[in-house]
Amino acid sequence: MSKIESYDDFVKVHGILLAASGLPPKLYPRLFQKLASDTLDGGAYFQIESSDDDRRRRLLLTSDSMPKDSDVFLVDHAWTFRLPDACKQLKEVPGLAERMASLMSVDIDVEAGEEEEEVAEELSVDQIIDNEIRYAADEGYDSLRWLELEGLGIVDDSLLSLHLPSQYQDFVALSLIGNKIESADVVIQEVTKFKNLKALWLNDNPVLQKSERQMAVEIRQGCPSLEIYNSCFTPNYGLWALGFCGDIFGKDNPGCVQQDQPLCNVTSLDLSNRSIHNLVNKAFHVHEMPKLSHLNIRGNPLDQNSVGELFEVLQLFPSLSSLEVDIPGPLGDNALEILEALSKLSLLNGVDTAKILENGKLVIDAMLQPRIPEPNPEDTRVDRILDAMWLYAMNYRLADEEKLDESSLWYVMDELGSALRHSDEPNFKVAPFLFMPSGKLESAVSYSVMWPRKSLQKGDECTRDFLSGIGEDKQRSARLTAWFQTPENYFIHEFEKYQQKLQAKAFDSLPSNLSISRSIRHSDGSPLLVYTDLPQVEEFLTRPEFVITNEPKDAHILWTSVQVDEELKKEVGITDDQYINQFPFEACLVMKHHLAETIQMGYGSPKWLQPTYNLETQLSQFIGDYCVRKRDQMNNLWILKPWNMARTIDTSITDNLSAIIRMMETGPKICQKYIEHPALFKGKKFDLRYIVLVRSINPLEIYLTEIFWVRLSNNPYSLEKHSFFEYETHFTVMNYGGRTLNHKPTAEFVREFEQEHNVKWMNIHEKVRQVIREVFEAAALTHPEMQSPKSRAIYGVDVMLDSSFEPKILEVTYCPDCMRACKYDMETMDGKGIVKGGDFFNYVFGCLFLDETAHVTPL
Repeated sequence: MSKIESYDDFVKVHGILLAASGLPPKLYPRLFQKLASDTLDGGAYFQIESSDDDRRRRLLLTSDSMPKDSDVFLVDHAWTFRLPDACKQLKEVPGLAERMASLMSVDIDVEAGEEEEEVAEELSVDQIIDNEIRYAADEGYDSLRWLELEGLGIVDDSLLSLHLPSQYQDFVALSLIGNKIESADVVIQEVTKFKNLKALWLNDNPVLQKSERQMAVEIRQGCPSLEIYNSCFTPNYGLWALGFCGDIFGKDNPGCVQQDQPLCNVTSLDLSNRSIHNLVNKAFHVHEMPKLSHLNIRGNPLDQNSVGELFEVLQLFPSLSSLEVDIPGPLGDNALEILEALSKLSLLNGVDTAKILENGKLVIDAMLQPRIPEPNPEDTRVDRILDAMWLYAMNYRLADEEKLDESSLWYVMDELGSALRHSDEPNFKVAPFLFMPSGKLESAVSYSVMWPRKSLQKGDECTRDFLSGIGEDKQRSARLTAWFQTPENYFIHEFEKYQQKLQAKAFDSLPSNLSISRSIRHSDGSPLLVYTDLPQVEEFLTRPEFVITNEPKDAHILWTSVQVDEELKKEVGITDDQYINQFPFEACLVMKHHLAETIQMGYGSPKWLQPTYNLETQLSQFIGDYCVRKRDQMNNLWILKPWNMARTIDTSITDNLSAIIRMMETGPKICQKYIEHPALFKGKKFDLRYIVLVRSINPLEIYLTEIFWVRLSNNPYSLEKHSFFEYETHFTVMNYGGRTLNHKPTAEFVREFEQEHNVKWMNIHEKVRQVIREVFEAAALTHPEMQSPKSRAIYGVDVMLDSSFEPKILEVTYCPDCMRACKYDMETMDGKGIVKGGDFFNYVFGCLFLDETAHVTPL
């Protein structure tokens, strides 16, 4: 179509886009008017407002009012990119990194902060103690009871030299947070001399990494009055610890004088993340806190109390109207049951209980804090943007009448659009829109369009739903973790349940049966007719027992790259008497999410399968795994792979949780723990492609070709953050996209690898053979419906070795590309023979259909 000149032309060209956006048709003319004149007039109606810390912005309406569906606004796209190009663009496009850092509030002036710290007067430990002694005297105390010596670089010797126990026997609270204390013996020796100590903080000292558990036991034994240790309640907690959390006791009131009912005026009590195991305590009682109305017990195991016991205690507080608790958690996994037991509550986790009862939601939480990027001082500006962009980026995929683009385009809206914060009940709708002024895709200009879905008044905040159209059936609550700090303990619990389930799985290996498959050679010696759509088979299947035919219905053997289903059989005239190179239900092997599921059903969590999650169904379990690894300071690098895409299309490597969750938006994926320390060949990453021939599933008859081939990355391996955007550093498939393919003959690779690593390749090879056998055993055991007497097939099996030379299964490929096998004559691993490339399909067909075993070995 020629250039768009009228409204009718606009609707004709953009009809599908308009419908997909959800924009009310009555606003189409208004949108056309603004697009035609490139009118971005949001500034006349809205204002961006910064928060106190200048890290989060919001968008406010400045016009007097705005009725529902009354107008539409264009939002410019400040940055559009394909994911592999993001880092390069930020480094090379003038002004882009500066604008994105400002828009995402990550352009923090670290140096200025450091200068301010230098200007501030630094007091010595002795000066701080002298100041505290004077302060205590001014407050009327005859001795020092509360002392905070935090972040002062105190080491073991300097702690001893202070002689604190001999001078200040009446300490109630001592904080040594953020120092450099290393010796548990020194800590125990000094601290246990304080017999009246109620609270001790040693957080962020090296000593906790060495002997925390034993030290905690000895300190609690030596300090019988201790109620708080490293911010956690001890089993001995009582009125003092509760009073500290209720803002009754502190530096101004150490609580050293006996008081009758000191907590009687406490109305709000925050006990979150105190490692409380038992809430049934004489201090936590209505007699002590009769006015308690708000209670926060999030982040506590409370594992020494039953749900019933906890309800009994909480029901005694007549004024308790607001409760914050993990759901699922110590009060169960059902918000409705909590409200049934505690009927006086008006707020549960910040949500009106009437609304909970109305909606019937079981798990609720309105107190989610946003994820605010916390840049490492060592991070560059580009690093900070690459981490923060997942809180802002949105995506779409281009398509025309012929095909869908293989990879998505990500974009960041301009400052106005990016200031729209999330709401489950938004008052604006936002959608991407491609305006094609010439009527063709190549002229497209990308915008977002936004319009009010509710009526607003001046000063109202404008919001959108970050997960518009996504409900709990698509894991909405878990996916909000991309933007918000969701309850980690819930996800960790889901992960632990999943782990227990996997550990309970274990099948016995199938016996290696003798071959039952027989040659299908004609008794009269006439050739077998083969139909194929694969040029390699057509060119290289040259032995006289097989003849290529162009008619599928006439063939004895169908060797095709397309899925043969009942519809295709009927259309082409294929019968059940013809042999075919695919097994029923082979998706359990060749689709990545099904492969992991098949292996896990058969073997649970074998060491040769990296932890793998289907993000479409196992997002909560994955988040739990991620949280556990983060908590335990383990490597958290993951690779995301589309279910059914080849050649690493839409595949990414990241340790960013928000990124992992957001990339679900570009299509169904698995998330697999990245092998961060692979075996290397001359400093480069590699994987191994094996060809497996399958004659039968029941009994299992599989063979391995003598030749495998190694696939090498082009760049030296690196774990440097920016390298994850470099395809030729972390990926090995180079025979597409115009990349340089460095072919390495099998035998030559084996010899050089053995020499480089001082290993015997045959030992590795035997492990690989066993892993491949177990993969197909898992399929045979869990999917016996795969068996078909008329199926014979080959599969590509990709394996990687870790730095300990242990094999890890990567994927199984249907109808693998065998170009290298056909193109190159290769020496066998033992160096005793040559396998001619031109004979590859001759011996493959000989094994599958003529009961031969030349150049293959049974598994």
